[in-house]
Amino acid sequence: MKLILASASPRRAEILIAAGIQFEVRASKIDESRLTGESPEAMVERLARAKAEAVARGDHSDGPRIILGADTVVVVDGEILGKPGNAATARQMLLKLRGREHCVITGFALMRTPENQIRFGHETTRVWFSSMTDAEVDGYVATDEPLDKAGAYAIQGIAGRYIPRIEGCYFNVVGLPLARVWQALTDLGWPIT
Repeated sequence: MKLILASASPRRAEILIAAGIQFEVRASKIDESRLTGESPEAMVERLARAKAEAVARGDHSDGPRIILGADTVVVVDGEILGKPGNAATARQMLLKLRGREHCVITGFALMRTPENQIRFGHETTRVWFSSMTDAEVDGYVATDEPLDKAGAYAIQGIAGRYIPRIEGCYFNVVGLPLARVWQALTDLGWPIT
């Protein structure tokens, strides 16, 4: 059986590699816009499913395979913080997060084909940021690390020095709730090795 990761995220790939799960990457391209009135939880689940389904439609290989889609957002005061498009937006996001608690929500969907069995859900992790000074925010933004990360930070990188506490799954903050994904994989018949 083959696992296909429907994401170009190097962080998701690193999590799977570290867990000893073999896979190949086939990134999907979908519209990731939020629907009117959609909760963050519903949004990440919908997007994860859409990513898996998009790759499944384009996959014509033989034999069973599982396609994994995922989407991660950062939520503070009900506002969804996606990936900042530039340094100024990254700075604004970090100023909203500093000295506060927020949530990281990752939706995941695993689709086994050709049977089209699916497992999906989401994981929420609470994260506390320390009270970064303006100089620390500016210095962090200058590293460019925040630019392709939901919420403008990477817990596994430089930003880890500003995160004194989390409640929930660490891997979820990186981009993939590993234990939940592993359970779904095994439910769909992934061999336990």
